[in-house]
Amino acid sequence: MSSAKQPTKKEQILAAARALNKTVFTPAEIEQIRRKLVSESGEKGKTSSDYIADVLTDAKMRVWLSTNWGVFSRYEEEFHDLLHFSSLDEAEMCLIRLDELRRKFATEGEGAAVARVLEVARLGRRRAEMIARNPKVDAAKRAEKEEVTRWFSVWLEQPDAFFDWLEIRKQSVEFRDRFPQNDEIAE
Repeated sequence: MSSAKQPTKKEQILAAARALNKTVFTPAEIEQIRRKLVSESGEKGKTSSDYIADVLTDAKMRVWLSTNWGVFSRYEEEFHDLLHFSSLDEAEMCLIRLDELRRKFATEGEGAAVARVLEVARLGRRRAEMIARNPKVDAAKRAEKEEVTRWFSVWLEQPDAFFDWLEIRKQSVEFRDRFPQNDEIAE
């Protein structure tokens, strides 16, 4: 008797998402996917909404976690493909872009758009944390993601002071010892 390979949780999430046939996944669709996983797989199917959102985002599906739908539709291009940071350089560029958007929207009095920028940054931090904690990921890449998690955390707490902090951080002995291949970004 042969047993068919069970789909992974990610595969189940993506299949459920495709079955919904949506172009954008809001908290309502994410909840539908979460419930479908539990109904199909029982205890094994339990997962968090954040994890589902991360899987969908990683699969290049559009995820909208805010109740401010109008902001999403008005500024969709501003937020599309913003969270790409496979290296420390890319993470810095991502944070520069997030900071530019935050400042632009704040100047224009677009509070909902500023809130969206912060949501995107929190998602970026969660994605970096998830990779940093994954023992299947190469140790050097996990260390980079730990660093990126720290960067996002500092930016979220003190965006106006972040880039001064980052310059000091990149000059630190700890950073240079931990990421010697990135000495050029520290200069």
